[in-house]
Amino acid sequence: MSVRVDGAIIHVEGSSPVEDAEPILTALQEDSQRCVDLSQAGRLHSASVQVLLALRPKIVGLPADPFQARFIFSS
Repeated sequence: MSVRVDGAIIHVEGSSPVEDAEPILTALQEDSQRCVDLSQAGRLHSASVQVLLALRPKIVGLPADPFQARFIFSS
């Protein structure tokens, strides 16, 4: 699994398979003030992207995937 919760930060590291969507969702439901660090992420599965777009946490860093970095997570 490439999701790690460290206090107020959810770290997504490496490629993020579909199984990562649920721990991201759970961590954000437990504390909606948590931010998500994507600076070490590769390509995120669309399920994880949908969770992040729906819950709109603060995003720190951009994933390595150029499409996701430019068109989904850039502000």
